Amino acid sequence: MIDHDNSHIPTSIRGATGAGTEASGIPSPRSRRYGRPRILIIQPTYRVSPDGPLHKTKRRQLIGLTLPYLAALTPADWDVELVDEQVQELDLNAPVDVVAITTWTITSLRAYEIAAAFRARQIPVIMGGPHTFFHADEAAQHCDAVGIGEGEDIWPQMLEDAASGRLKPVYRAEENHPLHDLPMPRYDLSDIRAPKLLRTYSVQNSRGCPFKCEFCSERFFMGERYRYRPAENVVEEIRHTGARNIFFADSMFAGKKERALELMEALIPLKIRWSTLWTTYLCLDDEFMDMAKRSGLLHVNMGMESINEETLAAMNKRFNKVDDYEAILGGLRRRGISYSLNFVFGFEGETPDATEQTLKFLNHHNVPVAYFYILGPHKGTPLYDRMMAAGQVLDDAALGRAPGIKCDIDPPYGTPAEMEQRIRDTYGRFYSLPSMIRRLPAPFTKANIASWILNLSQRRMARSDKAAKNFGRI
Repeated sequence: MIDHDNSHIPTSIRGATGAGTEASGIPSPRSRRYGRPRILIIQPTYRVSPDGPLHKTKRRQLIGLTLPYLAALTPADWDVELVDEQVQELDLNAPVDVVAITTWTITSLRAYEIAAAFRARQIPVIMGGPHTFFHADEAAQHCDAVGIGEGEDIWPQMLEDAASGRLKPVYRAEENHPLHDLPMPRYDLSDIRAPKLLRTYSVQNSRGCPFKCEFCSERFFMGERYRYRPAENVVEEIRHTGARNIFFADSMFAGKKERALELMEALIPLKIRWSTLWTTYLCLDDEFMDMAKRSGLLHVNMGMESINEETLAAMNKRFNKVDDYEAILGGLRRRGISYSLNFVFGFEGETPDATEQTLKFLNHHNVPVAYFYILGPHKGTPLYDRMMAAGQVLDDAALGRAPGIKCDIDPPYGTPAEMEQRIRDTYGRFYSLPSMIRRLPAPFTKANIASWILNLSQRRMARSDKAAKNFGRI
């Protein structure tokens, strides 16, 4: 559903670009060029430091879904070019009619740089992604149209309006998509450089999350109602990738157990290896875990967040039970499943020995992989509102912008610089060679090899101060 009434949008958004491209003097694509309109869809990278170089890598082993899926949603009468700036060079002089930029907050400053370059050439720029969901007012200052929410319904309308020179400042998806019969991603347009055997393709099985963790923003832009695709549609997309390695890019893979069991059973004939994210309590369910193992589960990432019950209660994550942790980790080891755990530090009431106690816990249980984060409240969450009201956010505009280990809050103990150093030290100790040798089993199975690869990757990232951004969706 397209909302044509923008009266509920703040005036600063509605006035940012006038009444649309036509009113702002930007000619429509078809008035400037003959033939099919051309769109350039960009996923920006970020700068290593404010004035530093762009973050670049030679390839991505995890093949992203966003760009090829947007290409699949694009009407057939458009010529489409995709650029993943982290691995590709972006031509700011590209001969295109419309530019679309999908951005997270960490890439938003670079997104604005790109938008400015194309708008200087009188090329309309549309922008969407998680960042625009929470920062629509800001994003609207840098583009000609902002997309808010899921793209299935608003994307074709935005392109139709762009082609006719009638872009509106804001397009908002008022309803969540039912997720039936989604188009197959256009991987034929992607620059995939990783060797075929090393590629892992992202597939979305569900959207939304049934939980309400105080610090998490995904349930807002993914939807508070948990939705899932028909199992046969997911299987069809996996076959479409032609891949043996799949990452289910869900906020919560098993928001409904019965549906997850149905899908996992359908995965067995595919003989794939798959990874995903889910919450810890599922590991106590023998029926669920046995099916996950049979269906090819290679690695699962879980938000354990803390080993302190009071901290978990403050996060509204009471379904994580510290007394269950030993049984949870034991079940994963017994089944030979690789796993990683996320921990967040800096919650009110936390004591200075939190990182030390967490390291003792991880070493005691020989946890294969762990990620350590400093609390950073996300706009739109109850935690953000509470910390802003209490004056605990040091620089609201900087939240989520910088790569690496950053403390943007007034921590419950010590200074922000001391908190950053504490997390760097935690990474360094956990991913030291002696720690890896002591914790990790010999790499004789696929799961154990996966754990070693993740450890070596985190060891390299920790040395470059980027480790805390590792398990993002960029």
